[in-house]
Amino acid sequence: MRFVLDAEQRLFGETLDKLLTEAAVPGVVRDWAAGRREDGLALWRALAEAGVLAIAVPESSGGAGPLPVELVTAFHELGRHGVPGPYAETVAAAVLLDRLGEEALASRWLPPIAEGTAVVTLALPPAVPYALDADAADLALLVDGERLCAAVPGEARASLDPARRLFPVTPGEVLAEGPHVAAAAAQAYDMGVLACAAQLVGTGRRLLEVSVDYAKARRQFGRPIGEFQAVKHHLADALVGLEYARPLVHGAALAYGTPDFTRDVSAAKAAASEAAYAAAKIALQVHGAIAYTDEYDPSLLIRRARALHTAWGSPSDHRARVIGSLAG
Repeated sequence: MRFVLDAEQRLFGETLDKLLTEAAVPGVVRDWAAGRREDGLALWRALAEAGVLAIAVPESSGGAGPLPVELVTAFHELGRHGVPGPYAETVAAAVLLDRLGEEALASRWLPPIAEGTAVVTLALPPAVPYALDADAADLALLVDGERLCAAVPGEARASLDPARRLFPVTPGEVLAEGPHVAAAAAQAYDMGVLACAAQLVGTGRRLLEVSVDYAKARRQFGRPIGEFQAVKHHLADALVGLEYARPLVHGAALAYGTPDFTRDVSAAKAAASEAAYAAAKIALQVHGAIAYTDEYDPSLLIRRARALHTAWGSPSDHRARVIGSLAG
């Protein structure tokens, strides 16, 4: 499959890439992991001004969406630069609040989500059991069966990625109840999966880029290590995996609003998880011990790829959803 972005979509991605390059994101990631949120929240507002969060909010609520292809474009850049924060969770929450049909909740939260003045996280058990970065959120939600509740965070759990703080949550105030809650949550979950898959492809792509650059510069036995076939083949394998996952993610975005969307986002997430994880593994092998050090920026992306591998459902979970949809 070949998917080509139009001129406006390409410009959107290029604008985000420039914004994030200038933002010195690795420093923001380290501060976020240490609990210093100021720069991360300033970046959140800047990305919102660029339209990243509005693409998940309908025009009737002050947004510009839903625009799934633009969402994939944006989250690819978020993943490529390793931006911290509950972006996928906020996007999923926007879909949940929109599809819920509860006017008071939608009017209270959707406009500030689009504007970047509200950070929202959510838990959708069993696939999303923890609320990411609940301590930085203005609103934490929990879907408990057919109830939508305000989430009461517990103590953060350890994560493979220190910049992803995972909070177990318990039900608080009931905000909505009924079968429509479960239906809206299912749609929100699919959008969160799409966002996470796009992040993974972006993260994996950047890890491959830095690994190729390092293989060209690092010399051993009088030659760049990238000239050795064993290294070339590993890097080529990583590229093949990412190039397989990328059109699946774009294809899922194009399937938004069709009966195939759930199946396609699961196929995309399974492929993207495996491709980014493989790129992280190969990055470790190419860089050697330096890739483990906190001071080395690619280590931040390696941790992110490993953490996102099972976020929003593991590859095996999503393969099971694909098989179930085909069998059904």
